[in-house]
Amino acid sequence: MNESSADQSGIAALDELFQPLKRSDAPGIVVGVARQGRPVYRRGFGLASIEHGVANTPATRMRIGSTSKHFASLATLLLAEEGKLDLDVGVRRYLPELPELPALGVEPTLRQFMNHTSGLRDYLDASFIACGMTITPKGSALAAQVRQSEANFAPGEKMIYNNGGYQLLSLVIERVAGLPFERFLQERIFAPLGMLDTQSVQSDFEIHRGVATLHVPQPDGSYRRGMFPSEEVRGEGAIVSTIDDMLRWLAHLRGPHKIGSEDSWAQLLRPARLNNGFLSKYGLGLQIEQYRGVDVIHHGGTVIGGNCQMLTVPAHALDIIIISNGAAVSVNELANKVVEAMLGEAAFPLPAEKTAASADYQALVGSFYASPATGMVFGFGDAGGKLGFVVHNSPPIPARDEGDALCLDFSRIVTGPYRVAIGPLAAGESAPPTLQLDDGGTPQRLERLQAPPLAEIGPALLGHYRVPDLNAQARIEFEGEALIVRIASEFGPNRLTLKPLSDELFAWNFGGQLAALGGTLRVERDEAGQVSGLRFNTLRTRNLHFQRIAD
Repeated sequence: MNESSADQSGIAALDELFQPLKRSDAPGIVVGVARQGRPVYRRGFGLASIEHGVANTPATRMRIGSTSKHFASLATLLLAEEGKLDLDVGVRRYLPELPELPALGVEPTLRQFMNHTSGLRDYLDASFIACGMTITPKGSALAAQVRQSEANFAPGEKMIYNNGGYQLLSLVIERVAGLPFERFLQERIFAPLGMLDTQSVQSDFEIHRGVATLHVPQPDGSYRRGMFPSEEVRGEGAIVSTIDDMLRWLAHLRGPHKIGSEDSWAQLLRPARLNNGFLSKYGLGLQIEQYRGVDVIHHGGTVIGGNCQMLTVPAHALDIIIISNGAAVSVNELANKVVEAMLGEAAFPLPAEKTAASADYQALVGSFYASPATGMVFGFGDAGGKLGFVVHNSPPIPARDEGDALCLDFSRIVTGPYRVAIGPLAAGESAPPTLQLDDGGTPQRLERLQAPPLAEIGPALLGHYRVPDLNAQARIEFEGEALIVRIASEFGPNRLTLKPLSDELFAWNFGGQLAALGGTLRVERDEAGQVSGLRFNTLRTRNLHFQRIAD
């Protein structure tokens, strides 16, 4: 290998960076780095299977999760080039079984599926609420989408990451092309580019040659096998690949393009614009951003027991792919460190991003705010010493400190982006009673919440509820001193734990493998002031209706 001296220096830095992952007792990662389309770093670290003691190698195949999305977008654009579909007409032209939602005023489009602005709810999030990690059968994803009587928001109004849009997109591709979605990808994209070890695999129950086991760490240090809770993953995150195939793909992404017209590629990389004029950093399955002032194109992916980050720096023809099968690392942060190691400090016009420290905002940690106008519930939490944004009781995600404001990009939290106008708090200073939140270009005034005792307000929620959009029923009851929501759905039960945020708002959390995730609910009352229903929210779902019924 005839690397330049700069590449040789970068490779030495990468060896040091990945040294902690050289383990024979834990899952790991595979890493591929290329310059000018020529691979300069190909390594496997850790085990592909703890069960069988098999090591990861550059040839190990792994799931890339949501990094799959732009492949589905390109497949859609290929059919549009042939005049077989239109990205900007209402989706019911291709999926007539989807419900009419007159309250939206307009149908979402295929393009809005691809840039997460459709406003439709996500079948996967609905499934998590209905039955947790129960693995649902084929056909249930479409059934869940057809069942929705309401949407998150009107098309183009906001951005909320939506796997369901890509599931529906896959069905459209299949119907229009007249062959299975997986075969279309194979024949039109993978095979022409020589991506011989890449395929779209619908279920983790399938066994394929050379694919690493997905590992989910347990509190006692052991692992469980990662299984995605669906038998029909498709355009939203089904691709299995290798670092060599993905480096080949990244070189093609930068161009010249053998597959797809230049206009199609321009559309893939064109950021979405919301109805309010806000220009996002998300195209059609790809993120178009800057890292320390340098333009990058990237997309990550998360599966149960693994992660992926694909990134290219077009100006330097630097391509990076990192895929994990359960290593306890952030592949996004590792990819950024690879960029720094390979380009050198002089390449960056901006310093490293400053993350807000919890110590500078101590009074905010654990506080919650809500918008009386929109129902947004926003809070702050500690994320390993960093101040994190909490949206509808999500896990805290570290915010960027800009001195007079705290910010979090869409790529980090999959909604928003968010900006809060506030600087560090002085010692002893209390959290402010109100905050001004910018949510994707839309300002919201937030008021701080004060939680009353659960024993005072919890009894009003007790009883039975219907949840038609989940095809489920629910019961709220006390279990000792805890207030519990028990959901009974067609595929299995779920159990949520409630805690009060105010007289009318509660936070809730899942149990089991999803315990770190949660949401909020808002109480609805009738004219007599009695609880008539609840509106559930999560990071990706808005105003899911639980209708109270007689006991």
